[in-house]
Amino acid sequence: QVQLVESGGGLVQPGGSLRLSCAASGFTFSSSTMSWHRQTPGKERELVASITSVFRLPNYADSVKGRFTISRDNAKNTVYLQMNSLKPEDTAVYYCNSRLAGTSYWGQGTQVTVSS
Repeated sequence: QVQLVESGGGLVQPGGSLRLSCAASGFTFSSSTMSWHRQTPGKERELVASITSVFRLPNYADSVKGRFTISRDNAKNTVYLQMNSLKPEDTAVYYCNSRLAGTSYWGQGTQVTVSS
């Protein structure tokens, strides 16, 4: 069955870094566009970053450009989100998403809290 398992979330001070991982199984990871989204209570889920399958072209929300880096390892079926210079407004549940030919899957999410 399809699984997207996020890890790496936690509590970090402003200015700190975290690296999120999303391990995928049960579908053709190498052909899928992968992305990270985040959501805070009362707000819609928003796209943070995405990366295409073959050419690994990244795309970022304006709010994270220059601070976050998305990458993928197709041999390990894993997508990563390196988050640097974290701000309190980055606090959210972060979700991994896969998309291929109109089919989309979501992970269960991992909490990131940026606070002193």
